Amino acid sequence: MSSYPSATHQSSRQLIIYGPLFAGFIVTGVVTTILGPILPVFIARWQLDDAHAGLFFTTQFMGSLSGVGLSSVLLHARGYKSALVPGFLLMAIGIGGLNAGSLSLALLATAAFGCGYGLATPGTNLYVAETAGPKRAPALTLLNLAWGVGAVMCPVLMLAALRYNHFSRILFLIAANALLLALILLFVPFVSRAHYESTVPSGATHATTIQVPIALGLLFFLYVGTENGVSGWAAEQAKRVGFGARWTLAPMFFWAGLLTGRALATLLLLRIKEIRLVIGGLLIAAAGTLVLLLATTGIGVIFGVTFAGLGLASLYPIFIAWLSKWYGARARRMGGIMFSLAALGGATLPWTVGFLSKHANSLRIGLLVPLAACFAMIFLVALLRRRIAA
Repeated sequence: MSSYPSATHQSSRQLIIYGPLFAGFIVTGVVTTILGPILPVFIARWQLDDAHAGLFFTTQFMGSLSGVGLSSVLLHARGYKSALVPGFLLMAIGIGGLNAGSLSLALLATAAFGCGYGLATPGTNLYVAETAGPKRAPALTLLNLAWGVGAVMCPVLMLAALRYNHFSRILFLIAANALLLALILLFVPFVSRAHYESTVPSGATHATTIQVPIALGLLFFLYVGTENGVSGWAAEQAKRVGFGARWTLAPMFFWAGLLTGRALATLLLLRIKEIRLVIGGLLIAAAGTLVLLLATTGIGVIFGVTFAGLGLASLYPIFIAWLSKWYGARARRMGGIMFSLAALGGATLPWTVGFLSKHANSLRIGLLVPLAACFAMIFLVALLRRRIAA
């Protein structure tokens, strides 16, 4: 008689685990994207120029980078729970700390919630990639669809917070949800590392040439930098072209495009090859970014950010699926490098947008950075086409 649980029992156990993970990704989507809609508030509060405002993104993603590095160690040594629980706890502390009255404390709080989702995001993605088997790309797309739900909710929450003077209450509500998830995940029965490694398929393909991990790492770096370079500055661009009091909603259209794209990608991945979806998405994202930087009206901003989000939608889940498929059980160690590069991209490219904007006295010039990154990713995917085909 087999000592392993029945298929029905395993399925029920997976639902118990996937439930809080998907709920956690909704909260993570809110936390990760919160700077975009509230950045103009901080700019006005402390009279910041674009270069100094960009430091919020750098602080957030440097915090994320430290969280990813710590996550890599914890996942390998102690399993998923050791990274996920403190991750959501730090998110709660950081979001609550954004109520601080000084710039330095707000930056410290930003670093805290950045470190928090840096701890939680890799483990969530890798757990689903490991347990979903051949359907990892659609499963990861659904998981990141949940993240998109949170990202779409964030600008609406911030608009309500500012319009009805409930800024502190909304921040504490988000923090309370993150704290609740930390407590729930403390009691979730994750599959042990030993069980996974004893049952992982032996046919996992392993990348053998140095060009493959370098190219994949650059894709992680450029993707997150592009996503946050567009979404992070969308509200400020909308404000500058005269979007009125609704400028806080500009990032919502980006995340709505991302959410729609991920819902469509779940179906498209069953019918077309991943590489075609990636290349097509990058072309759409480049077109959307171009419309955004050329926009002279609020409608132009909406169209630009929506198409940019739609094009970028399927990329990150597919990149994580490639990591898991090519490296098998080694993806946990490789994931530390890849997610660190992703965080570094988020710290670097949005700041570069602000730096160029300040020195050229034009945010349009700064937005050339994510546009160039889209074409760089197309080039890298073309280099990986043989590995993808295999």
